[in-house]
Amino acid sequence: MVRLVMILLGVDYLRTRWRSLRIIGWLSALLGVVIFIDALDNALYFPITPFAILLLLEGLCTLAVAWTGMGGQRTLRYVKGFAFSFAAALILAGHHHGHFILSMIFGMLFLADGLLQIVSARVVRYRTWRLAIIGGSLEIALAIFFFQPFPTHYVGTVPYCLGLGLMFGGWNLILLSTRARRLASNPAVAADDAAAHAASAPAAPAQTAARAASPGRPTTLEWDGPPAADEAALTVHVWTPVGSAKSEARRQPIVDRYIAAVDRHGVISTGHAALESPEGIYISLYPGVEIDRSPDDFTRLLRATSENDVPGVFQPDYPTESKAWCPSTVQVRIRNYDPVRLRRFWETYRQDTTYNLTHRNCSSSVSRALEAALEGASARVWGNLGGWRPFLRVITTPELWVAAQLRKRAATMAWTPGLTLDYARALSMLADPRPSGWVRMARLAVRRMMRSRQQWREEARNATVAQAGERGVAPGAVRDSGVSDA
Repeated sequence: MVRLVMILLGVDYLRTRWRSLRIIGWLSALLGVVIFIDALDNALYFPITPFAILLLLEGLCTLAVAWTGMGGQRTLRYVKGFAFSFAAALILAGHHHGHFILSMIFGMLFLADGLLQIVSARVVRYRTWRLAIIGGSLEIALAIFFFQPFPTHYVGTVPYCLGLGLMFGGWNLILLSTRARRLASNPAVAADDAAAHAASAPAAPAQTAARAASPGRPTTLEWDGPPAADEAALTVHVWTPVGSAKSEARRQPIVDRYIAAVDRHGVISTGHAALESPEGIYISLYPGVEIDRSPDDFTRLLRATSENDVPGVFQPDYPTESKAWCPSTVQVRIRNYDPVRLRRFWETYRQDTTYNLTHRNCSSSVSRALEAALEGASARVWGNLGGWRPFLRVITTPELWVAAQLRKRAATMAWTPGLTLDYARALSMLADPRPSGWVRMARLAVRRMMRSRQQWREEARNATVAQAGERGVAPGAVRDSGVSDA
């Protein structure tokens, strides 16, 4: 999550606030340690009932405004609302059963995530796979801690989780402050040392043109929906595995959404992803020679090692690619992006055409380009408000947690078209923020009241005209008789 916050807010914004971030991080970590230690004995001082009531109110309020969301935003709000309400109900139920169920749920989540991280690291073998195995082992250890009843017989489950959350959150803030203090540029979007050199070199003509077209600070702080069809926006094209299969695919939930689809002939389809900008940049990396994706060789090809590198080729533009293959299945469009940073990234990235099925594929190329284009996007939107408002808006947006989890999963496994699609959708909600549920619901209520008032006026006018007709009065004389639109 640290890198994602650096991408959205930019190093320039965070560097001026690194001291405050470090203080908040240390306070959060120390508070988490205190709460965790307090839960280790039977004398629990943590106010668990008021906390559960606040959790329940948050869940119910989220459910009350969830219907105002759009697409994935609505689904995320419903999931959050039901999860908070269910957890609060279990806490308020008290006794042994509620705490036991919560402990089992948290334990299963840690266990599943840890096992998935270890298995994917062993299979893919990316550069830091050993560190990922250590992290997965720690998650399994936490799962065992939640499963066993010692030392509080599951009563301390909620303080455990809250304490761990504060500790990890504080540690992330400390890391964020340290990096923001020391760095002159954002490493989260830099491809390599050449990118940093290109940033300090004189601008090329194409970069100068892009800088001239670069949007300034947006005048709009919130948008009611995605960009219109005729509106200039960055577009992420995704060909899903099922949608790009040559023949009818065998439906396998989750697998054919995020990994690959298998058609009735046994041919594997992994889908595709590309990025297109109004300035003429089109990023679509494809292997120069067709890779044999038969089930027998597919496991070997998953390793992100140099022996699986093949020559790649960048497609010229979307019309050419869609005509040669098929139109993209889904598109995600984003208004608030920086064409200068995207151009800088593209000029460096396209120098290397190496393709690797898991380490450097179409989806990883699009995700990295998207991060480069969105660097500082949230600061550009909320920077007019000044102070800590941009930071608070980013960290309190649920899509940040979703995007961070998707990025972590892709980093420990591989970027796939399905992960890139969800990642782009989550980032679009952060770069082009939507109105909060309460604001949107208030707007809808006001519009409904205005429509009702207009309808009442029309009904009163029609009734007056009808009565005048029955009395033989000319309709044009109705207004003169004292009936008006006021």
